[in-house]
Amino acid sequence: MTDIFRKFNTLNILIIGDVMMDSYLWGAVERISPEAPVPVVSVRKRENRLGGAANVALNIQSLGSKPIICSVIGKDAEGLAFLHLLEEHDLSAEGIITAPGRPTTVKTRVIGQNQQMLRIDEETDTLLPPDQTEQLLSKIKKIISSTPIHAIIFEDYDKGVISEDLIYQVVEEAKARQIITVVDPKKRNFLNYSGVTLFKPNLKELREGLKVEINMLDNNELEAAAGQIKDHLQADYVMVTLSERGVFMQSNDRKEIIPAHIRKIADVSGAGDTVIATAAVCMASGLDMFKTAAVANLAGGLVCEHVGVVSINKEQLLNESLKL
Repeated sequence: MTDIFRKFNTLNILIIGDVMMDSYLWGAVERISPEAPVPVVSVRKRENRLGGAANVALNIQSLGSKPIICSVIGKDAEGLAFLHLLEEHDLSAEGIITAPGRPTTVKTRVIGQNQQMLRIDEETDTLLPPDQTEQLLSKIKKIISSTPIHAIIFEDYDKGVISEDLIYQVVEEAKARQIITVVDPKKRNFLNYSGVTLFKPNLKELREGLKVEINMLDNNELEAAAGQIKDHLQADYVMVTLSERGVFMQSNDRKEIIPAHIRKIADVSGAGDTVIATAAVCMASGLDMFKTAAVANLAGGLVCEHVGVVSINKEQLLNESLKL
């Protein structure tokens, strides 16, 4: 396992998807508003962090690999703040397009007494116009042709960056170059990821994407649903994250539930980003897929111990993986 983790340092991972800025207002609640029965948060600290596909990039970076993000931001103050955050974290902006008239996605979380009390979202979810999709595809193809890419992550938040045509063209390019493709899907494009290596929905996404009810505790229902999406997409592997139950992993000839590890959960924000990032680097390093699922599952649990969206700690993950 130590050799696999060492190999992470040699990888370039391309991340395509919806980037956003996670804005935090931290404070204390000492009274109820006289205007309405709501708590008054006295703000003590403000903080902006990279979110969405950019948080996947931070996790890739924390694991020792080089992330390259391809996405779209707005030509606005939030977009500039986002670019400054990339610079602060030593992340490349070569795959970022600035689109006039399109807002940068910002999610503001108000936290009082170490608990999230409110979230305010500023965003659009309309698909990119064709000319901007072409511009993004051109950037993606240029990066793939000029840099050795070891895995491509589709980080889809349904904010309009990823379209059916973009998926098709990138997957075709990846297949031609034998590059692993992994997907963290959402509802709009759920059935469009044909031919990918790993498809990783959570249970809610699987239910919504297939429009079926699935009892998490019924292994037969889980297997049937995972099998259905695997057959539809002709994906090599399907991994369904099941929160406190762990993950369900299915290949052509094997199915297995990998249980979660008992942890003190503080906040589940960003756990899915950590899982997909860890899975991508493990796969690209040649780790067996079911061991990959176990390590990714472990990584997702570790970041849930912290309040807010945080990246995985590579050393801690290696130590915990060795115990497995």
